[in-house]
Amino acid sequence: MPTSAALRAHLLATRLAGVVATTREASLRSYRLFAARDPGALMGLDPEGAWGPEELLALMARSCGVLDDPQHTSGQDVIDPDLTLAALDAFADRLAAAARRREPVLLGTGHPHRLLGFYASLADALSAAGCTVLTPAQGRCVDITTRFGLRTRTLDYARGVALVREPGASRPGCETGAHTHSPLPVRAVLAAAADAGGPLPGLVIGDHGWVCGAGQLGFEAIGLADTDDPALFVGQAEGTVSVVVPLDDGVRSDYYRALTRYVLNRACLSH
Repeated sequence: MPTSAALRAHLLATRLAGVVATTREASLRSYRLFAARDPGALMGLDPEGAWGPEELLALMARSCGVLDDPQHTSGQDVIDPDLTLAALDAFADRLAAAARRREPVLLGTGHPHRLLGFYASLADALSAAGCTVLTPAQGRCVDITTRFGLRTRTLDYARGVALVREPGASRPGCETGAHTHSPLPVRAVLAAAADAGGPLPGLVIGDHGWVCGAGQLGFEAIGLADTDDPALFVGQAEGTVSVVVPLDDGVRSDYYRALTRYVLNRACLSH
């Protein structure tokens, strides 16, 4: 199992942290959109604070490690690997608590092409520990606003992880899906679980709208976020989201395996 030092080296070598592929331009644009209350940037969060672009930049510097310099407007963004490691420890500790309590859990991702394997391993481990991995609303259609206009997506589960896909794009249960920031899928899933009489999740694990949307509805949520995802860090700062792990969410899927091993080992969930 990787030590903290070995994992830190891995984070830097794979650019999960350190200098990442996410551009400074993309991050600053997201901060401006969040400050303007753009729904795509809010990801289902209804922040209590005003959160102007400068406040967001300062928050992201503290929480993620980006440069707190508004004059730095181009190039690649940075993530402090020590902040990533500290957040991974907190993330693992919350997984361990869920396993001890045998809480029902819901896992969902807006990055199925990159992060499905990470979440699926967590789902397997939590299920083996006695947690119910929830899969409500499978096959339900959700209308999501995209940059191409309103599009219909279908809720599905692959290896216990919720995702959305374009209708007819592939067979149910396969490991492909559509990228999304929308909170509408998690709202539909939680509503379906409630309508069925439960169980409801004691913990929601994921990214983007899966975390912010669940947290805004009062469900405890933890997840991963990149430098251009300020909503999750604002949610954490305001107490809506419990734990956010800062990292690049778009690298090769196999690069996340070391994180999986580290988290499951710390949570005492390794097979």
